[in-house]
Amino acid sequence: MCFSAALALPLLSNLEKNSANCTSNCSGKDEDSNKGQSLKLSLPAYKWRLVIAYDGTRFSGWQYQQSTPTVQCILEEALTKKTKINRKELCLVGASRTDAGVHAWGQVAHFVTPFNYETLDRVHRAVNGLLPSDIRVREFSPAGPEFHARFSVTSKIYCYQVHNSTIMDPFLRHYAYHSEYKLDADVMRDAAKHFVGKHDFSAFANTSRNDRVPNPVKTILRFDVIEKGPLLQLEVEGSGFLYRQVRNMVALLLQVGRQAVPPDIVVRILESRDRKELAKYTLLLPPHGLSLETVKYNEEHLILPTDSPASSFGRHHSISKCKVLFV
Repeated sequence: MCFSAALALPLLSNLEKNSANCTSNCSGKDEDSNKGQSLKLSLPAYKWRLVIAYDGTRFSGWQYQQSTPTVQCILEEALTKKTKINRKELCLVGASRTDAGVHAWGQVAHFVTPFNYETLDRVHRAVNGLLPSDIRVREFSPAGPEFHARFSVTSKIYCYQVHNSTIMDPFLRHYAYHSEYKLDADVMRDAAKHFVGKHDFSAFANTSRNDRVPNPVKTILRFDVIEKGPLLQLEVEGSGFLYRQVRNMVALLLQVGRQAVPPDIVVRILESRDRKELAKYTLLLPPHGLSLETVKYNEEHLILPTDSPASSFGRHHSISKCKVLFV
């Protein structure tokens, strides 16, 4: 662990924090959040941004829970061992509270330390060495005082994979939903267009165990249906998503693809603003086909602090050359 007063980053004494973010209230699992009440940090702190990939198969989602393994819990344990800071002081915050069984390639989180690092390559490697093989930190970067893993988000991209074949590919069984019905990708694209724009998505949200009532109005920027042989990738980008919204939207598109319902059914269900209306046509899809691909941010909040250490993306090992004597 390298400390350096000479490389001091801006102090975060006036940085607003959501108190629930630092204590990681484990009752809520919706993919969006409200700022709620803020807590100001009075001590100097340095902020760090992580880009994380994980196979969500064996985890009970992202968010910390005391009784079951979660990605946040495992990551906090690794960071605590490396930094010697307890989890409440780390204030680890994730961009999205992915549900149990959901995967991620581009989850983003931040945490704080009372000290600075001169270089990030070693700490990056050390943290990954403490993590199980189904979780990896892909990027370890310094972050400015304005950056917040959740509140600086401008959009998120999720992808749901469907294997559309009579026989399931066993290598995709943990990462794609199997549809034995022949799906018409063209009509699915027509239906997906109805999701694009600003809408009230109450009909596509499951009831969360969270006490908070999120704003049901969200903006979908694009909803693509991509064909790769028998594999369909339904990729959606939006300003935010309600609890299980993506899986519910994809479930309806599969019904459209099977030609069980017409493409304009999307409009009728959206206008109803009633989850019971969606339930007449489809059930929630399982989580294993869903992955958080990318989180996009306000570019100004990604500006690195002055004189901060370089970001770490991992590095290859190298073999030292030596002379070999042959007799």
